[in-house]
Amino acid sequence: MDRRTQRSVTREDRVVEFGRYVFGSIEIDGVTYEHDVLIESGRIRKRKKGPSKALRGRYGHTPLTAAEDIPWSCSCLVVGSGASGSLPVTDDVIAEAERRGVELIVMPTAEAIEQLRRSAKTNAILHVTC
Repeated sequence: MDRRTQRSVTREDRVVEFGRYVFGSIEIDGVTYEHDVLIESGRIRKRKKGPSKALRGRYGHTPLTAAEDIPWSCSCLVVGSGASGSLPVTDDVIAEAERRGVELIVMPTAEAIEQLRRSAKTNAILHVTC
């Protein structure tokens, strides 16, 4: 899927511009990332999967677990689960979101980008493959 910047998303700290998204890469604020990203209050950083890698064998893919540095400082967390929606999200993430009162939305990454274009004060984890 190829998307061009359509609209900005207003964040607490600044505006984030989504550009092109294709399998394996995503453009945010004019920078192309070829790895999973976290967006927290308009700041972009690499997703560090290390704490979740031990569960890769069980899921066939490195899942998103609560052991990772998840950007919880929001009312809504959008998880882009990849091109085909294959990123597993473990039950501990769902339980932690509920405990914190954070709405957790998990959907394929292309849909997640569209959701983020419409949502303010939303953090995200975007998986760019599978």
